[in-house]
Amino acid sequence: MFPPVTRVCDLRASTEKADIEGYDVPAVELWIRDHLEEWRPPFIWTRLTEGHSNLTYLLEDTIGTRAVIRRPPMGELHPGAHDMHREYRVISALWETGVPVAQPYGECQDSSVTGANFYVMGFIDGNCLNTPERMRESIPTAERRLHCGESLVDVLAALHSLNPDEIGLGSLSRQDDYAGRQLRAWYRSWTTSAVAASYDDPRVHEIHDFLWARRPATTESRLLHGDYGLHNCIVGADAAIAAVVDWELASLGDAMSDLAYVVNQLVQPSDSGPPGKSHILSMELMRRDELIRRYQDRTASDLSSLDYYIALNLWRSACIFHGVYTRYVLGQKPTVGIDVEQFREDIDICIGKAEAAVAEL
Repeated sequence: MFPPVTRVCDLRASTEKADIEGYDVPAVELWIRDHLEEWRPPFIWTRLTEGHSNLTYLLEDTIGTRAVIRRPPMGELHPGAHDMHREYRVISALWETGVPVAQPYGECQDSSVTGANFYVMGFIDGNCLNTPERMRESIPTAERRLHCGESLVDVLAALHSLNPDEIGLGSLSRQDDYAGRQLRAWYRSWTTSAVAASYDDPRVHEIHDFLWARRPATTESRLLHGDYGLHNCIVGADAAIAAVVDWELASLGDAMSDLAYVVNQLVQPSDSGPPGKSHILSMELMRRDELIRRYQDRTASDLSSLDYYIALNLWRSACIFHGVYTRYVLGQKPTVGIDVEQFREDIDICIGKAEAAVAEL
């Protein structure tokens, strides 16, 4: 029924061990041999290009068994960014809950091994559908809603149905004033980047002040992915979600924030202007009202704060793009093959959409 499944994401050619970025290969393979009985080094190392800035490789051992290793990027990092321990803690807690994640095998918190924490998880066969083009190439039109769109909603509903305390994640973060925490963190990111990149926008400050004055109380705290969408899911051969990945932004707070983030990604026929990088899902996947209704049917959630979080997440996306843009401008990230000016356009698109969403509150 479906096209042949590729490996988890785009792969580069197997990497010569001397060229493997961020890993002391002999030390890491020795650590794996001594701590993870399932694996038999030496490995074939293959870069997973969809690992974004985190250094992510496919490992294949001497009998052909595959795993994935992941560590933060090289260089100085913002405090709390690229938190591999947080990721590993979350997938370990979720592994037996029914929320699909890669199997956790082991974590090394000794940075002397290779310069940073790293962890090893199971390899998931499937597709990374992080653009509308990839989705259209991989999933027949008739199957997108039934198998992919509905699965995307159902997995989010399953995540938000879990009690963080009952799965050992009650101390992952503070549980109160989620909106306030988001506004403080991302406003600090914007103001810091604005100075560094000499690029500011008064609308960001105005929207921040408006949202701060109207932030809702967090009445029931749930585990949040923080960046949930098809771009952080591996889709299996049946077009359903096989695993949710990239949990470094996970925290505890209002479930409406995750839901709003997905809603904002759905491009609709009535939308004006280019979608921007934070709005990559095709209208063929599911309409916004359908997504919200299906989520509510499965969770019986109070949706009264959803519109607020739709505005907050659009504003937050502008702040995230702004931070990435600044790192490119400062030469902290390589720009080969990157359209840096596109980030400025995406920032402006997100600010404009946040401004429009705020006007509806």
